[in-house]
Amino acid sequence: MHNKQKLDTNMAIQALINPVTPFAQNAPIVFCTETNKCAFVDPGGDADFLLQIAKENNLIPEKILLTHGHADHAGAAMEIAQILNIKIEGPHKEDKFLLDSLQSQGEMFGMQARNCMPDKWLEDGDSVTVGNSVLDVIFTPGHTPGHVIFYSNESNLALVGDVIFRGSIGRTDLPRGNHQDLIDSISKKLWPLGNDVEFICGHGPNSTFGNERASNPFVSDAALS
Repeated sequence: MHNKQKLDTNMAIQALINPVTPFAQNAPIVFCTETNKCAFVDPGGDADFLLQIAKENNLIPEKILLTHGHADHAGAAMEIAQILNIKIEGPHKEDKFLLDSLQSQGEMFGMQARNCMPDKWLEDGDSVTVGNSVLDVIFTPGHTPGHVIFYSNESNLALVGDVIFRGSIGRTDLPRGNHQDLIDSISKKLWPLGNDVEFICGHGPNSTFGNERASNPFVSDAALS
């Protein structure tokens, strides 16, 4: 069951949000509105479906961007990269152990996944491009040790993977997860970007950092004070 959702704005970068895999993981296709060039963000599975969405919307695939190395986010990255002959960028190299074990992760959950080696590891302070748009790379460990997020200053939009959700935060009970690192990533890396930043998360609906600072039971200003 796929419900695709379009980010409805006049922004320089837009996203088609497509849940994939049994985990209903959001696999956004972000695209530059000037060039129609696009990036597949966290393609965890259902490669044919994602390729079809790009084609139906006349998008020009340019690259794959990964926030972290869990199978529901990266399981189809190698497949799409090889079909389209495009490069994979991200996450941070601390997630190499996860990308090296994608196939076995997938087998545990009954889903297909292929081990993955990105063309480029990303560091805090790097930037990536999608068409004419620039996304800042921010290192946000905690859910995994090599998690990154992608932030568009011009569009006030962040792709946050599994760092934070509407009303919740990422799990830290998986290999090399760290709860305090996650709280620090949210409060010290995300909140300074501004309350009005909209974020697309790995599961569930979009929200804004301001909404979460007001109401998220784990990381609201009240919860952290």
